[in-house]
This record gives sequence, structure tokens and C-alpha cells, in this order.
Amino acid sequence: MPRFLKILVRNLLKGPATDPFPFQEAFTPDRLRGRVVLNPDLCLGCGICRHVCPGEAIRLEPDEGRTGYSFSIWHNTCALCGSCRHFCPTGAITLNADWHGAHPQTDKYRHAEHHFVPYLRCAGCGAPLRPLPPGIAARLYAHSPLDMTQVVKLCPDCRLTATAKREGERYGTTANPG
Repeated sequence: MPRFLKILVRNLLKGPATDPFPFQEAFTPDRLRGRVVLNPDLCLGCGICRHVCPGEAIRLEPDEGRTGYSFSIWHNTCALCGSCRHFCPTGAITLNADWHGAHPQTDKYRHAEHHFVPYLRCAGCGAPLRPLPPGIAARLYAHSPLDMTQVVKLCPDCRLTATAKREGERYGTTANPG
């Protein structure tokens, strides 16, 4: 019995061994996969994240008036697997360190993140186009003689036409559309 009392006193003097979570902030590991967060400025709307999501927590729906698309992440069905972040070509999706997902059952339909990403209008033809992030455009058109500020405002067809026109001027030929 004295051995047991010795261990008991030592443990009482040492203090608790667990995190005091409800009363203080708990330790969060550096590589924790927490809540999914979208940066709408980088989103292309390609839908790869929606395709790879095992819980079908991501919804991408075009707007009725073709002015953009809505992006929704339902945190209730998210498995925190990180597939969306891994496969996002632009890095628009990240996972933060927020792991506090507990909420009352009555709030289950409000436990989501919604964004609206507007389409841009093509500077050449006026067609709606998905925004091309400047960082991606810089990588894609790094060796192009085109002005980068104009490239991001053109749809793929107008980019092709502008490139052909520029190459024609470069080599002294004229393109005859028609």
C-alpha cells in the first residue's frame, strides 16, 4: 500500500496529463487536415475537386444567367481526406487547422461554405469565360510574345487568334481570315 500512495502523491503533484481543451486552446499538429477553404480568386471551376471528393461534399453549379458559378463545400459530409487540395491544379483549395466541427443537429444545413465565382467577358468576342489566375497564365504563356495583361482577358479561341496574328506579324505574313 505505501508504494501505491507514493505513486498517487507523485501524480497529484505532477498535475493532469491531458489537454485542458474546453477551457484553453488545445495543441494542433502542424500537418493536421482540418476544414476545407476555397480561394475564389484562384478557382477555375474545372470540377476536379468535385470529382475526387469521396463524400460528395463539393458542389459546382453554373448560374442560371451564365454570369458565373456557385461553389459549395458541405463540411458535414467532408471526410477531411485532402483529395480536393491534392488534385486542385491552381491551389485554390487549402485545408486549415480548424478541427472544431462539432455543432448541433439543427445547424447541419448551415455548416457549409458558399462562394460565387463570376465569369469574365472575353475582351475579343464578349463570350463568358472562366477567370484564368495570373500565376497560372504566367506559367502557361511564359515564352509567349503576347502581353500577359491581355492574355488573361481572352477566351481560348481569341487567344489562338491573337497568337496566330502575332506570329504572322513576326514572320512578315498576314493571316487571311476567311
